[in-house]
Amino acid sequence: MVEQSDRAPLLDWEEIPPAESTQAVPPPPGKEDAPAGKSSPNNTTTATTTTTSSSPMRGPSVTAVVPSGDAFPARARVEHPGPGLAVPDPRGLDRTFPGFSVRHQWEEKDQIVAVFVVTFDTRSGNMIEWCLPHDVNLDGVEFKSMASGSHRIANDFIYFRKGCYFGLACFANMPVESELERGARMKSVGILSPSYTLLYRYMHFLENQVRHQLQCPGQYSPLEAFYEDKKAVLPPAGNGLVTACPTWSVTTINRCMHPEMKITHPAGCMSQFIRFFGEQIMVLWKFALLRKRILIFSPPPVGVVCYRVYCCCSLANVSLPGIGVSVPELRPFFYINIADITALETELSYVACTTEKIFEEKKDLYDVYIDNQNVKTHRDSLQPLLRLNGADKEKYRKLSEQRQMLLYSQEVDGDCTSNEEDLFILFFMELNNRIFQTLSEVAGSADPTLTAEHVRAMGLDPQGDRSFLVDLLEVYGIDAMLVIDNPCCP
Repeated sequence: MVEQSDRAPLLDWEEIPPAESTQAVPPPPGKEDAPAGKSSPNNTTTATTTTTSSSPMRGPSVTAVVPSGDAFPARARVEHPGPGLAVPDPRGLDRTFPGFSVRHQWEEKDQIVAVFVVTFDTRSGNMIEWCLPHDVNLDGVEFKSMASGSHRIANDFIYFRKGCYFGLACFANMPVESELERGARMKSVGILSPSYTLLYRYMHFLENQVRHQLQCPGQYSPLEAFYEDKKAVLPPAGNGLVTACPTWSVTTINRCMHPEMKITHPAGCMSQFIRFFGEQIMVLWKFALLRKRILIFSPPPVGVVCYRVYCCCSLANVSLPGIGVSVPELRPFFYINIADITALETELSYVACTTEKIFEEKKDLYDVYIDNQNVKTHRDSLQPLLRLNGADKEKYRKLSEQRQMLLYSQEVDGDCTSNEEDLFILFFMELNNRIFQTLSEVAGSADPTLTAEHVRAMGLDPQGDRSFLVDLLEVYGIDAMLVIDNPCCP
């Protein structure tokens, strides 16, 4: 018998209880897609846009002020509703999502389909020590949840993908006086779920359990109680299994944006991402928007690198209806190893990280390779995108300026309602929205010609971003003609 506290069983496992997940939030009156201000390509406007959002971590609404600069048209006003399932649809759907499929409602619950313990055996290597349910297919999880090179670190956490599921595992390495174990005991405790968006709630529990397994091997009763409390009731699909990964189309992001955008991560994840890559995030933004296959290499620990995968995916969010429905989904694979090679061979677009240097040689598996802060590509057609231009530096300057304004308001005014995560996500979403809004308007006009004025109005460089725009029009199937004089040609 496992002792539990007087609280509800759900709260015993969760680091942060979803206190407001059952409160419905009324939809804003038609402002998701309507621009707050509009400017012609030749007449840019200075405006201030207020964007409201809520995080499942915090509950109360967050307001981020995003000013438009001289080189940018007025930005669309995007409002994000509250946390959890209480996210209204742009068309006014309520919390129960009438007309929304049972499959989508089920995906949002983020239920646990498996819990497991992985150990390192000096004779057999990584192996599944224990799991529930006992018949679950965990082939390869023993390597995904204990990254290559982990023997050199004390602890880590890892996000990964296993078929149609996402996993989170916590790893720990404890010195022991045992010749059989060669002086070290290494284990990981993890879970699988149909979605990764709420796995963070159980990280504290998993960290405690992996320490418990190191100190008291074979005592699984807390994990058994956890699984009984949280196990998933899978939707009917003939064989009772999920047949596809959770998809996050544009309409789904509109409908359930904040649970998707908040992995959720420790405070400062986005700011660390910006500081780590600096202006290079503008290069990553272009590759993400073009749905390229992006692979990040780093030695252990790999947890912080999994957050970089998430941040890269956040660069490509678009909230305009109909945009991106025909392009490959930018899937977060998180941590991968050589056992994933076969799966990656069929992927058209993904972001992943690895600790195995051998992947650098397998150039057919990726388009963009990131080693530390070095972003490179072996594809000649993508080489121009590696070079920062004046518009890139200006966008990064504006992002840095807004971050400084936010930090100043937090320090001087004690403003605790705004954070860098929201500012970062909304900055790139509004940038993407402005680009696709302009491209759609030009493509739908009598003269679908994209001029230098249009390009500048989108915050891009008519010359430096020419190849980026050509690729963007092709990838998204936008019927517009780009006519910008090339100064290198007579």
